[in-house]
Amino acid sequence: MSNLTPMNSGNYAGNYAGNYAGEYSGDCTEEPGCGAILKVIRPREKDLGGFSVRRLLPVAGQQMVGPWIFFDHMGPAFFPAGSGINVRPHPHINLATVTYLFEGEILHRDSLGSLQPIVPGDINLMVAGKGIVHSERERPEVTAVDHQLHGLQLWLVLPEADEETEPAFYHYPSAQIPTVSVNGVSVRVIMGSAYGQTSRVKQFAQTLYIEAHLKAGQCLALPQAAERALYVASGQIQLRDDQIDQYEMAVLDANTIVTIHAKTDSRIALIGGEAMAKRFIEWNFVSSKRERIDQAKADWQQGNFPTVPGDETEFIPLP
Repeated sequence: MSNLTPMNSGNYAGNYAGNYAGEYSGDCTEEPGCGAILKVIRPREKDLGGFSVRRLLPVAGQQMVGPWIFFDHMGPAFFPAGSGINVRPHPHINLATVTYLFEGEILHRDSLGSLQPIVPGDINLMVAGKGIVHSERERPEVTAVDHQLHGLQLWLVLPEADEETEPAFYHYPSAQIPTVSVNGVSVRVIMGSAYGQTSRVKQFAQTLYIEAHLKAGQCLALPQAAERALYVASGQIQLRDDQIDQYEMAVLDANTIVTIHAKTDSRIALIGGEAMAKRFIEWNFVSSKRERIDQAKADWQQGNFPTVPGDETEFIPLP
């Protein structure tokens, strides 16, 4: 859903100290220490005509959290019959997109010939590598009736050695994503390892991505990572003396054992992983090299990217 609104270009410093600390699977006891929250990020909300996108990353002073460089919360949005998501073909380089829905459906097409609907609980991982083009629309069966769409879309930077890898697309049905109960809290390990579970979703760098549903009064000890951030998709979370409200993201200290407490029924996502070197980002392009983005822009304008089979007639022009 990245092309619904263009990003500002810029060169952000995204290299933070810390070593990957693996996972933590203890109970809800806490240890004394310094403040667990390094900063709180509040979203920039974009009204896209009946469709709301909340953008948390990148933001000034925080380009990445681990390898995660882009974080959008889509919706919840209601579409009457005859309307819906209709994102025309557009390009990416040197990154991977991760799409995860809470509600609704998106039809993914790309220049590799992939044609894959994604429904709640599934994971779509699209590896742009040296260059890919994709579109995000909805099937006629979906748009024919009133429907809703709600979910998260994130981008991962690829390690420099993998930036120009061959593009690829991976679809993981919901049943393949590990789910575990931690002190009564339902947790899905979407990427990486936590709570004794390891996701099969492909990684290029050490990556962590979990989702959890907490009922009011429940608590959850969070996995540790070199860098990590907690997003409250719904509800309200207490973290020691601090409160994290719905739609806020708290960047967490890597060395502090963190336990969250749900003040209301809550849905959270925890993202993180190893620290990565700075990246340049402009429009849909991310790279460790400024000149690589300039080349991608020129290639898109000159029609040098591949087309999307079955979706060849439209495209989003370079802003």
